[in-house]
Amino acid sequence: MSALLPIWAVVPVKEFRAAKQRLADALSPQQRRELAFAMLEDVLAALAAAQGLAGILVVTIDEAAKQLARRYGALVSYEAAGEGHTAAVTAAARMLASRDAAMLTLPGDVPLVTPEDVARIAATQSRAPSFTIVPARDELGSNAILCSPADAVPLRFGENSYFPHLAAARARGIAPVILPLENLGLDIDGPDDLAAFLRIASRTRARAVLDKAALAFSASEAER
Repeated sequence: MSALLPIWAVVPVKEFRAAKQRLADALSPQQRRELAFAMLEDVLAALAAAQGLAGILVVTIDEAAKQLARRYGALVSYEAAGEGHTAAVTAAARMLASRDAAMLTLPGDVPLVTPEDVARIAATQSRAPSFTIVPARDELGSNAILCSPADAVPLRFGENSYFPHLAAARARGIAPVILPLENLGLDIDGPDDLAAFLRIASRTRARAVLDKAALAFSASEAER
């Protein structure tokens, strides 16, 4: 392959009814569902406004996520959508590779991501095969990966995926491009992530949900 491949963004989304259970001590089930929805919308809005993408693919079986994805012009895939993050991304990579496309995959819980961040990742693409990775702030997770072609490197996500992904790329003979991005480095999964996010001023939908939750908590405390 000599020319650069068209890049599709892939966002795997779990069902909102079971969203963010590690935040159960801080947020009610309803608030966690609202936060997950808001974060996904922040991510989709950034992707839809970014330069350098051929399209967006959301892998999910959640009805609300499907409707939101279509609102932002994304296609929806159900293949392996209920089988976990790795299976969903792998299925999408296989489909995109069959269409001679590259894949930029990122989770739906990085609400600070900007269109400029997405464009910077897309700009790192070189002639296939190539591989770019954006590490999580703790350099354990993989918060965005660009594979060209889409199946250039086997991906396996989890709490400690960053260095294994680097090794997997090198095992395929690809020198990985490492692109730290502050906004993308923060995914909201546990209480520490939530605290870190709240220390950053933003106009995200996720922040609006959390501010509303804080007001509701303050009101309930005042009534006691």
